[in-house]
Amino acid sequence: MAYILDDYAILSPLRTKNNWLKLSIVAFGVLIGVSSPSPITPFLIAVCMSFATIFLAKIPAKFYFKILSVPAGFVLVSVIIIAFFFGGGTYLFSFDVFGYTLGVSSSGLSMALLVLARTLGGMSCLFFLSLTTPMVELFSVLKATKFPDSFIEIAMMMYRYIFVFLDVAMGIRNAQTMRLGYKDFRTSFRSMVMLGTNLFIRSWEQGEKLYLSMNSRCYDGKLIVFDEKRPVKASEFLLTSLYFSFIIIMFYYTRGIFVV
Repeated sequence: MAYILDDYAILSPLRTKNNWLKLSIVAFGVLIGVSSPSPITPFLIAVCMSFATIFLAKIPAKFYFKILSVPAGFVLVSVIIIAFFFGGGTYLFSFDVFGYTLGVSSSGLSMALLVLARTLGGMSCLFFLSLTTPMVELFSVLKATKFPDSFIEIAMMMYRYIFVFLDVAMGIRNAQTMRLGYKDFRTSFRSMVMLGTNLFIRSWEQGEKLYLSMNSRCYDGKLIVFDEKRPVKASEFLLTSLYFSFIIIMFYYTRGIFVV
């Protein structure tokens, strides 16, 4: 639990920047990337956002590409399926499998590359937001947008209980490991069953303790969200405008360009 997204977001230099500015950058990247008919623009968005995350937000490149590789693995499977089973036209290459012809056509490969580029662009934008903005500050943004208080409070409690759940699970697992509970497959299976059995009860107890601690601090049914005012500097506005202009120009001039 020492290396979660919020830890990097809290330590990031971009944490002190205006949250609305970061949200506008992310929303702009996602919308342009999804709207682009060519994979070039979303790929450029992915490169720019990755550069900002690694070099401006000071996120370790190894950690960034590690978390990016998890959803990218699922995307690659979908891209392979799209390339082989969608599209039409002339096959770029093909082979026979049990009497059936499987191959990749030019339109299928173009569609697969477009899906891959759009997904990478969207993921890089979302990772930029999650690695530069702690969840507490996102809750303050939601409160400023006049979301219902009940919705925000439920989201905050759910977010808090995730860590209660993880803390209990890791405590039980560490205790089992110290008692050689995972020395072989049979023992590991038994330990996992016991972990799943006790986890709900222990989490419920921790939740009761959390509720009592909140009541002892005069909890009246409403959670106060701290919102720090951070004005947008001229240099930040200029850099963001240049980025937006560059992406819009590339979107316009590459809308008819396809890789295949």
